[in-house]
Amino acid sequence: MLRAAAALAARAPGLRMGRFRLTKRLPVAAGIGGGSSDAAAALRLLAAGNGLPLDDPRLFQAARETGADIPVCLAPRARMMAATGDELGPPLALPPLFAVLVNPGVPLATADVFARLGLAKGADNPVAAPPLRLPAAMSPASTANPPPIAFDDLVAGLRRSGNDLEDAAGVLQPVVGHVLAVLGAARGVRLARMSGSGATCFALFQTCRAAARAVAVIRRDHPGWWAKATVLR
Repeated sequence: MLRAAAALAARAPGLRMGRFRLTKRLPVAAGIGGGSSDAAAALRLLAAGNGLPLDDPRLFQAARETGADIPVCLAPRARMMAATGDELGPPLALPPLFAVLVNPGVPLATADVFARLGLAKGADNPVAAPPLRLPAAMSPASTANPPPIAFDDLVAGLRRSGNDLEDAAGVLQPVVGHVLAVLGAARGVRLARMSGSGATCFALFQTCRAAARAVAVIRRDHPGWWAKATVLR
């Protein structure tokens, strides 16, 4: 948050600063964008306090300088991302996604996961999973009224793609594979994946009841894990 604020202050002379109070409810360094969302929230608060519109390019520049996935968090809408995270597609109209998030409580640094891939800087992964591709009918033509995406279509697209970091994360922390196996075996699960560079994993369910049932079982059988049922939008 402080780095993002400093980056914006360097681009906006006379920026009125303030004091942040953060209540953290997510695991630290969990691969679910908690820190990036906090930094983006700091930029939005500073913008509001200084009369800056959210489309002010200095906000995007400060976000990009602070972290690769912070620009997409400036406007909290689901989007496709490319390059280092600074190429953003238009908003997607996702259905409510009933999900379970599970973090086994082990350290997993993003830099270590990428290093495990063994790729030269800027090189493509030769065994990369296919990217997520949505049918043309679901590709938003404008940011104003993106067409809705059906749950089954979204899950089908996700199944055809993947997270290239799962194998590397699983080698560094084998418990990641255990978490994925537990989520994948839950009753009513439609998809189980690792989030980002880990170690948090998520599973999607058709109903909130199925997600709540799954998280109750996981908390009972694995009391040392952080597990939460939520709705992604």
